[in-house]
Amino acid sequence: MKSPKSFRLHIGLFGRRNVGKSSLLNALTQQEVSIVSDVAGTTTDPVEKPMELLPLGPVLFIDTAGMDDVGSLGEKRVQKTKAVFERTDLGILISTSELWGDFEEATLRELREREIPTIIVFNKTDLHQPQACLLNNLTADKIPIVETSATTKAGIDSLRQTILKTAPDDYINRPAIVADLVGPGEAAILVVPIDKEAPKGRLILPQVQSIRDLLDGDSFCMVVKDQQLPEALSRMNTPPKLVVTDSQAFTKVAALTPPEIPLTGFSILFARFQGDLNAMVRGAMAIDQLKAGDRVLIAEACSHHPIQEDIGTVKIPKWLNQYVGGKLQIEHARGRDFPADISSYKLIIHCGACMWNRREMLSRILRAEQADVPITNYGLTIAYSLGIFERALQPFPDALNIYKKWQPSS
Repeated sequence: MKSPKSFRLHIGLFGRRNVGKSSLLNALTQQEVSIVSDVAGTTTDPVEKPMELLPLGPVLFIDTAGMDDVGSLGEKRVQKTKAVFERTDLGILISTSELWGDFEEATLRELREREIPTIIVFNKTDLHQPQACLLNNLTADKIPIVETSATTKAGIDSLRQTILKTAPDDYINRPAIVADLVGPGEAAILVVPIDKEAPKGRLILPQVQSIRDLLDGDSFCMVVKDQQLPEALSRMNTPPKLVVTDSQAFTKVAALTPPEIPLTGFSILFARFQGDLNAMVRGAMAIDQLKAGDRVLIAEACSHHPIQEDIGTVKIPKWLNQYVGGKLQIEHARGRDFPADISSYKLIIHCGACMWNRREMLSRILRAEQADVPITNYGLTIAYSLGIFERALQPFPDALNIYKKWQPSS
C-alpha cells in the first residue's frame, strides 16, 4: 500500500519561469512527471509527484508555476504557488546565477520567515557558472547550495544527498500517534463504530494509522465495535492502557469504560499528531464564550459529498447549538478553500487533517493565532459540548492541566 500524503515529506520547488524546475523534477524522479518546454510558463498548476527517496523514505515533490508569471492569469498561478508554502516541509529554490535578484530574495525570505528548511539550486551550470561573490554571501548565511544541470544530470545525486541532510528533524523523528501512550507489551482497545459514516469494506485513515502505530510500538491492539466493548474488557486479564474511540461514540463509550482506564478519541490523537493539542484545547474552551448569532467556521481538509448524518455539517452544528442554547451562524470550508479573512469568526473547528502533512495544519493554526481567533478540532469540540472534555484529556497531562487551570476563572 502506498504511504498517504500526510506521511510524506512535502518538497516544494520554487523559482522563476524557465529556470528548469520541471526538468530538475524529472531528473530527480527519473520520470517525465512535468511537461518541459522552452516556452516560459509551461507549468500552470502545482504538479505533485510522490516517490520513495531512499534512505529518507516517502516524499512528495511539488512543482510550481513561476513566481514571476505575469498578467491576470499569471497572478492566479502565482497565488496557487504561494499557497504551496503552507504545506512545504522542505523548500528548493531554483535559479541561475545571472537571474538571481528580487524574486529569489523574496522567495528565500518567505521560506526563512516560515522556518522552512531551504536548499538553493543553481541550475543550468552547463551554460552558466554561479558567481563566486553570490555563492559566498549565501554560504555565509549557512544555506545549502547545490549546482546542477538537469540536461546533463550533473549534480542530481548531490541534490538527493542534500535533501536527505536538510530534511527537518520533526519529519525524521516524527512523534507517535498513540503507541507512546500505551507502551511495548501493553494493550489498547480501539472502538470503531460501523455506521453510515464508515466507508464500506474499509476503515478510515486515522484508525488504520493508529493500528499500524501500535504495531510499530510493539503494543497489542484490539479493534471492536462500540457494542462489543464490555465483552472485550471482560475477556482481558489485564485492563488496557488506553481506550480510543471514534468521537461520535464518545458518550456511549465513556459510559462503558471504567473510569480508571484512560479514554480518548482518534480525532484528539490527531490534534496532537497533526497539529498542536495544547493550542486546540485552549481553542475548545472558547465554546463557553459563544453566543447565538456568532460566526463559527467548520473546516474540513477533504472535499467529499456530506451524507445525511455528516459529522461536520449536521452533528457538530446540532451539538454546538444545543450547548449554546441558540442558533450559531455556522459556515463551512472544504479542501484548501479557506477564507482569506478569518478575523470575524468567534471559533474555527477543524477536522483531524489526516490527509495533510503536519506543516499545513500548523500553518492554519498559526493563521488563526495571528487573527486572534480560537481554533480547535472535531474531537475536542464533541468532547467539550458533550461534557466529557476532562475525561478525554486524561491521557495528556499537559493539555489537561491547561484546562484545569482555566476552570476556576470560567
